[in-house]
Amino acid sequence: MATTVVGQRLSRVDARRKVTGTATYSAEHRIEGLLYGVIVNGTVARGTVSRISVDAALAHPGVLHVLTDFGSLRLAHPVDRIAFYGQPIAVVVAETLEAATHGASLVEATYERQDAVTDFDAPDIPSQTPADEPDYSRGDPAGALASAQVKVDLELTSARENHNPIELPSTIARWQDGRLTLWDKTQWSQGAARTVAGALGIAVSNVRVHNEFLGGGFGSGIQTYDHVTLAAFAAREVGSPVKVVLTRRQFYYGTGFRPASRHRMALGSSTAGRVSALVYEVRIENARYQTYTDGLTDLPQFLYGVPNTRTAYRVTPVDVHSPCSMRGPGVVLGNFALETAMDQLAHELTLDPIELRLRNEPTRDEVTQLPFSTRKLRECYETGARRFGWSRRQPKPGSRTDGDLLIGMGMATASYHNNRRDSSARARIHADGTAEVFAASADMGPGTTTSVMQVAADALGLPASAVTFRLGDSSYPTAPLHAAATTMASVGSAVHTTCNALRTEFIRRAVADPDSPLHGTNPADVRVSDGYLSATGGGRDSYRDILRRTALPSLDITGNWGPGDADSRISTYGYGAVFAEVSVDPLLGLVRIRRIFAAYDVGRVISPKLAHSQAIGGMVGGIGMALLEGTVTDHRDGRIINASLADYLVPVNADVPDLDAAFINTEDPQADPIGVKGLGEITIVGVAPAIGNAVFNATGKRLTDLPIRPEALL
Repeated sequence: MATTVVGQRLSRVDARRKVTGTATYSAEHRIEGLLYGVIVNGTVARGTVSRISVDAALAHPGVLHVLTDFGSLRLAHPVDRIAFYGQPIAVVVAETLEAATHGASLVEATYERQDAVTDFDAPDIPSQTPADEPDYSRGDPAGALASAQVKVDLELTSARENHNPIELPSTIARWQDGRLTLWDKTQWSQGAARTVAGALGIAVSNVRVHNEFLGGGFGSGIQTYDHVTLAAFAAREVGSPVKVVLTRRQFYYGTGFRPASRHRMALGSSTAGRVSALVYEVRIENARYQTYTDGLTDLPQFLYGVPNTRTAYRVTPVDVHSPCSMRGPGVVLGNFALETAMDQLAHELTLDPIELRLRNEPTRDEVTQLPFSTRKLRECYETGARRFGWSRRQPKPGSRTDGDLLIGMGMATASYHNNRRDSSARARIHADGTAEVFAASADMGPGTTTSVMQVAADALGLPASAVTFRLGDSSYPTAPLHAAATTMASVGSAVHTTCNALRTEFIRRAVADPDSPLHGTNPADVRVSDGYLSATGGGRDSYRDILRRTALPSLDITGNWGPGDADSRISTYGYGAVFAEVSVDPLLGLVRIRRIFAAYDVGRVISPKLAHSQAIGGMVGGIGMALLEGTVTDHRDGRIINASLADYLVPVNADVPDLDAAFINTEDPQADPIGVKGLGEITIVGVAPAIGNAVFNATGKRLTDLPIRPEALL
């Protein structure tokens, strides 16, 4: 069936609601009898609460309850002791937010402190090998590195980063007849329902979560944190609906973060630029109460054809909240180490950085020995270099100036695994010829509501205006977490499969109906467009007429899709080439982005306008990682010093003057039926090393610590 809606540069279908303020976010729902909860945070990193005084809070006008006993709850961390600074120790419930906030300030606690360590670089802190990240080796990496003609051996670091979407974590909880409804800012409504049910000891079937609109997430809404469970707990305890919204400062304490990391990346090469050895050792901060890992070693093991490779992943448990996924989780840091070392190796070899990468292109996935589904990385290099003007780069560092400024160009490769998971959808066509499609997915900003609608419209043979995609409700058909570049390949494929089945059912009914103009037609000869079923040799019916003849108000089908054993047969990744130009003021040490361009192989692009927006957003995040973002901890007690948008630096418009992206025309039909690869994560991967490599080209200084600070260039 010819594509008519997929590929169109559509604006977001929910854009008007968002810009006019009629989109209702989790904290904005009007619930009768609503009370307000404010969390009281502990102020030590390790210990127990020996005494908590709530009398002053209860005496404050408007304060109704102060809850301090969380012993019945099953949380990710211990509830009988303090495991990290900011751990909730009480919830104040009041008639107004103002009363609850002031009441929370009146709660006083004393602690039995224990010696705490919040600095994972502190001496004598043992590290561990996580069970899901065992050491990896192929060939003889130690011997190959020792005998290599050219060697690069770098130590690199990155600071902790915190998520900073504009919408704060927020939850409204209401109980009715033993059933719990949550309006929550979550990237995974069904995961939130399971977590809260488990924490409260109730059946998950008694929990329903709504999350239609999210004001950004970047990974902060994947896990279900204490504030969600405590809102539900408080509502149950006081017998009224309760709203809990974290402050910006509490956001830093109450949710996870991208962990700080320490890296060693060593490469060995021949003088001809053939990389023969790679050794990558990485260590990240972790909580004592829970182990967190992500894919730092993925790209060092996989990206280039290096026959002798070893990776070692370690975590260092300290007295902090557990880290969590942040855009490009793990991969973005492992890639920073790899691509910085590759650029340094190219410099040592006096070889163009793109040429070095091309000389080390693998013919298959050397980790799994599987063939690539598609790998258009060479085309990404060619397109990016041409569009960016890479040929104008001066290979000798510091040789290009603009007045008093040093100008540099850098590039880096990007890649991310094409994640697909089992998903379900329900498709329904109404008697008026319009359609609705349902899945328990979310849309934190990439435009899922629009792009999935486009897939459904083509599968059903309907115009975009006739199709609505419904998401944001845990009662809808199963969907995976809205993260890890998973949604389009998974939910989109389930919607495609389900809508195809519904279209086929209408065709079956038409050709079997003696009253249909298509009666007796071979179903294979029927096409659907604009809601009309037409036969190759003549005859025409419609969704509306078929439903009218059967006196049905609608017809719907629920379907499923999953990747099956595809990952045992193919290696499927997205790819990209990122190019950056910077200026550096040598007197002030200030780095300014002049422009960034990236070319991507991400399979079929469903919605070009939204894909371009995704790419720009990822670049902005990469600029923050490279130049600005870093969470600062006072290691005396674990308090975060810069827990506000006034002190934690993120990119603003002046930091992002010229960003652009292009997409290689390709599809990946082996990976999923709609031929897509994940886009949301790959767009941040490669940005930080491209900027760092551009700074080296401008100054000759190889900076290996993120963020790049002015003092490092002075």
